[in-house]
Amino acid sequence: MLRMFNNKTIEMFKILVDCSSIRDCPSGVGFYTYNLIKGLKALENETNYSFNIYRQPSVSHWLINNNHLPDTLKDISDLQFLPFPVTVSNFLGKSAGLFVPQHDRFWQDVDIIHGTDHYVYPFTYGKKVMTIHDLTFLKYPFYSSKIVKSYTDRIKKCLQWTDLIITFAQSTKQDIIDYFGVKKDKIAITSEASRYDSNYLEDKNIEIIKNKINYDFTQPYILFVSTIEPRKNIINLVKAFNLVKKKYCINHHLILIGQKGWNYETIFAEIENSEFHNDIHHLGYLSDEEVAVCYHLTDVFVYPSFYEGFGLPVLEAMTLGAPVITSNTSSLPEVAQEAAIYINPDDYTSIADSIYQIISQPDLREELIIKGKKRSQLYSWNRVAQETIEAYQLIL
Repeated sequence: MLRMFNNKTIEMFKILVDCSSIRDCPSGVGFYTYNLIKGLKALENETNYSFNIYRQPSVSHWLINNNHLPDTLKDISDLQFLPFPVTVSNFLGKSAGLFVPQHDRFWQDVDIIHGTDHYVYPFTYGKKVMTIHDLTFLKYPFYSSKIVKSYTDRIKKCLQWTDLIITFAQSTKQDIIDYFGVKKDKIAITSEASRYDSNYLEDKNIEIIKNKINYDFTQPYILFVSTIEPRKNIINLVKAFNLVKKKYCINHHLILIGQKGWNYETIFAEIENSEFHNDIHHLGYLSDEEVAVCYHLTDVFVYPSFYEGFGLPVLEAMTLGAPVITSNTSSLPEVAQEAAIYINPDDYTSIADSIYQIISQPDLREELIIKGKKRSQLYSWNRVAQETIEAYQLIL
């Protein structure tokens, strides 16, 4: 495809990004995909790329002809949308090539097809790119649901036709090499970015937002934000909270923000058994601005996860001025570098001591806030889009 660019006729490359993971309230993979598409579309006029999207509805949606875009994507102008007849992932473990001949005619001028959720479909035309967010389901299968474990077979199948893998950290790249035997030059690393920027709260009325949240903000608190599931190591966080309350007699509460995930019951049992359970608050799902206020006002943000492919909550906390304690594992040191205190996630006593270290030393707390804000400025969705384009160029 050719078009005029800076008064010259140049070859245009057509990119199709799978937006199937995006829902009306995107999170996780859907959040990444939405912001990637938005970032790529914003760069379209500055590059020789044309960015459009396709979506694979579930079987139930396909049967009632519900192939419409989610409302979330309607704020991105000039998006061309190609619906696909049925969820491709349903067939990846079976006969993935069954539907290719019928639909390839719609894709003949595509240069790159980018699957953003651990799979990409094997169309005849175009280079195939697959984003792998992390390998939790392989490294820590006991922290994963059966559905997530099915990703293993899906990825193995897709590797037969994938030309490039995108992931978000050197540690995850090494995991992919170790577990799947992929050559290192077939994997590109791009960054991720926060849903917030450093000025997010400047035009917000913090007092009004605080009043919407079911918490008494006159009480100081320690904060955790993410899905309530075993991999996030919340049980050790609760144990650390118990210890720091006993050992140092602090008056802080513990706030947990996040939806209930897989096997959350064991975590709530641990909370219920805590002698300080009245000081532990699960606020569930909050709006973006409510979460932002909680980040901004906390005395310390603790993210003791066992394993992450990137660790967005750490970046969000740094962006909004929270001092960070996080694990010395997987991608987390890559994200925060010198802007956090690191703990062994298996050792709840080190978590407790680090919490007290920050809340008892105002100078250290302020130093971490300054370093965190500086570090967070390196990440943006514009950068993610630019790095993704550079990754595409590796195979064109």
